[in-house]
Amino acid sequence: MTPPDEAQRQSTARPSIFLERQSYRRRRLADAARLLPFLGAALLALPLLWPDQSGGEGAVQLSAAIFYIFICWGALIVISVIFGFAARRLTTRETSTPEADEWQR
Repeated sequence: MTPPDEAQRQSTARPSIFLERQSYRRRRLADAARLLPFLGAALLALPLLWPDQSGGEGAVQLSAAIFYIFICWGALIVISVIFGFAARRLTTRETSTPEADEWQR
């Protein structure tokens, strides 16, 4: 006959030490979305390092710099839309039964 303490330990499922996959992916997606403004600021500040017209040779034209800024701006919008769709997709999966519930005895 087993003591009552052992019977209780056997009946309760041991909690997982790892995060569930969906929770982990959602958190990493949120982390990437938080870093997106810093990436955007770095990309938009990059033309400040380019040589200007007063430097003479090797100077970047203003039209090229504005075209670069427009492309970066559009790319940031597309990336944020992709993050939005991915976040919506992960939250709809979250409403279904978690994987941990399937493995409990």
